[in-house]
This record gives sequence, C-alpha cells and structure tokens, in this order.
Amino acid sequence: MIRERLISLDVFRGLTILLMTIVNNPGDWGHVYAPLLHSEWHGCTPTDLVFPFFIFIMGVAVPLAMPTKTWESTTFNKILVRSLRMFCLGIFFNYFAKIQLFGLDGIPLLVGRLIITIAVGYALMGNFSSKVKNILAFSILFIYLFLAYSGIEAYHDVRLPGVLQRIAIVYFVVSLLYLKTTRKTQIITGIVLLLGYWAIITLIPVPGIGAANLDKGTNLASYVDSILLRGHMYRESITWDPEGILSTIPSIVNGIIGLLIGQVLQADTIKIQKAQKMGIIGTILIFFGLLWDIVFPINKALWTSSYVLYTTGLATTCLAFLYYVIDIAEYKKGFKLFLIWGVNPMIVFFFSQIIPQALVMVQLKNPENPETQINLLNYLYHFGIAPFFSNPMTASLAGALVYVAIWTFILWIFYKNKLIFKV
Repeated sequence: MIRERLISLDVFRGLTILLMTIVNNPGDWGHVYAPLLHSEWHGCTPTDLVFPFFIFIMGVAVPLAMPTKTWESTTFNKILVRSLRMFCLGIFFNYFAKIQLFGLDGIPLLVGRLIITIAVGYALMGNFSSKVKNILAFSILFIYLFLAYSGIEAYHDVRLPGVLQRIAIVYFVVSLLYLKTTRKTQIITGIVLLLGYWAIITLIPVPGIGAANLDKGTNLASYVDSILLRGHMYRESITWDPEGILSTIPSIVNGIIGLLIGQVLQADTIKIQKAQKMGIIGTILIFFGLLWDIVFPINKALWTSSYVLYTTGLATTCLAFLYYVIDIAEYKKGFKLFLIWGVNPMIVFFFSQIIPQALVMVQLKNPENPETQINLLNYLYHFGIAPFFSNPMTASLAGALVYVAIWTFILWIFYKNKLIFKV
C-alpha cells in the first residue's frame, strides 16, 4: 500500500498547534478572554480541546505512517526511540529555567542555557543512525533523572510530567497496539480502559481522605501523584499534576480512537463514504460523552472518560469536515497558513515554550520607574503592544497574535525551503 499524506490532517494539526500557541502566550495572563483559558474544574472550553486533539491527531497518523503492518525488531526500536525523544524534549521545557552554569547570571547564563537548548534540540531532532539516536535519547533521559533525584538544590523540584511526555507514552502504546492487534482488540482495549478508569476514580476510597470523589486535590488521581511524583509536579503548592499518572490511562484512548479513524481513512473505500463514516462516529462519540458527563463530569485535569469521548467526537467531526472540503472537494484556498503550521509542529512545540522563558531572563530599566527593572517579555508587551488598545483583554490577545505572526514567518521560511523537523 502506498503511503498517503493527508493535507486535511496537516491542516487540522496546524489549526491545533496555532491555537495552542495563542492560549499559551497571552500578552498578560491577568487579562485573558474566557475561551482562551482552561475550565476551572468540570467543563470544557476551546482551550481544553487542544491537548486531546493533539493526541487524537497523533493516533490518526500512526496507520498512515505505517501502511504495511510489519513487526520487526527495528520497527520496535524506531517506536521506542521516537517515544523517548519526544519524552525528553518535553522534560527539557521544565529544566530550561533551572539550568545553572559555573555561577553565571544574567545574559551569560542565558547564552549558556540557549547553547544547551540548541544542543539538546539537535540531539533529539537531528537525523542520526538508529544506534546514535538510541544512545542520545537514553543518555539524556538518564541525565534528567539523575539531576531530578540527585539532591542538587537547583533541580530538586523540577517537574517531570508534561504534555509531550504524555503524547510520547500514548504514541508508544498506540503504535504497538496497531502493529500487534486487530481493530476489534483495539476497540475492546479502549472500552476497558475507559470503564476501568471510571471505576478506579469513582469507587476506590482515597487513603487518608475517605470516600472516592472528583474534587480538586482530594481525588485518587491526586493521591497517586502526591505519592509517586512528590516534589516533581506542576506546582509545589498543589498535590496533583495536570498530566499525572492515573489520568494518563484514559488519554491512551484518545490515541486509540485516532488510530481507528486513521484505519478508516486508510481503507480502500470511496472517500465520501469515509467522510460520512467519520461524521457518524464523531456524532456518536459526542452523544455518549455528554451522556456520561451526567455521572462522570467532563474534566480535563482528571481526563475523565466522558472528556475522552466528547473531545475525540469533536476531533473526528472536525477532521471529517476538513477531509471533505480539502481532500474530496479539493477546496484548498485559505488553508495554506494552517498547512505551514501543521507540517512542522515539533519545532514550534519545542522552541515556542523556550523563547518566552529566555526573554524573561533579559532585564531592562523600567521606563515608568527607572529604579526598578522589567523583563524583556513584559517590556515588549507593555510598551510595544498594550498602548494601542483600550481593552486589556484585547491587548493581551493581540500580544499572542503578534507571537503567532512571528512564528508564521519562521515556519513559512522552513516550508519554502522544505525544512521539516521530526523526532
């Protein structure tokens, strides 16, 4: 079977990562429009769709990237190393602001951190032989773990979970499921994981707390994180991590459903029938997600089973629409921007989170109070963007859009020169 690249999937990926860049980089975190913030606890905003959409898209891409299901030791090694490289890239975000070098401070320290960033990025995204990729990935992971548990003050509370880390785990599991199991087994696995997670969270008492509950900080997922990730979570002040251990279990199903949709797209049937099938599947998933929400509320932090069905349902219907418009009707005008973003997601994922941290390290005199300092990121926003807007929320959104515009220019250069960065 010939490997096919779906433009609609690239566009969908581009839309998702562009939205991620907007919600992660407002000009002012104190003034953000509600749809661009995560839900406080139960519920789902557009921002809560970004992460599950990424996992779904990754699942869809698995069968398209491996049209022939062949199991060899080299295949397993490629999957393992790619997972490790993604995992290590994700952890580096948490290390960047903690790197210490020979007592350096200010700009010299920033330069040192950026040199290390480029080295790590090249080691984890460079095109090497399988043996070299293995050595680099395992070595970097060992260094991370050593620093985190070595007792060195600078790294004693570095966060270990994260978005890319969860995507890496799901990719590993889903890829193996695709190569070693049938679609029937994949469906059964997904159902078992969702029902099992629901039972674990809602039926098992929480040690030291009491009855099972879905409250913030006192649920079973929070308890497990507080035991196994103590000192290495999102914030030191909370007892759980948004990408914690138990909540990773149902996220695998986002990948499995994506995998099943990828196999629908891979099937040797008429394209319009594929679009119709995806539309029906998406609608059914949304329905059952909303139905399950009644007893197991849609919740991103807990990654509830209803959240899985609801978000994959929306993702499936979105992909069905884009597939019909772009790959069937062949209407591609207006999608070029998202295509440019969609073919190079990893470079944006990596550096778009590093750049703001780097800008914060550069300190300048505050024009409004020369006796104080202001970091370069805030300086650019408060004196270069905010004065043009009377509404602080609009100004904050404008700051995010300026950042998107800068990245669009960079990605356009990469696209024109056919530079694609992969792990």
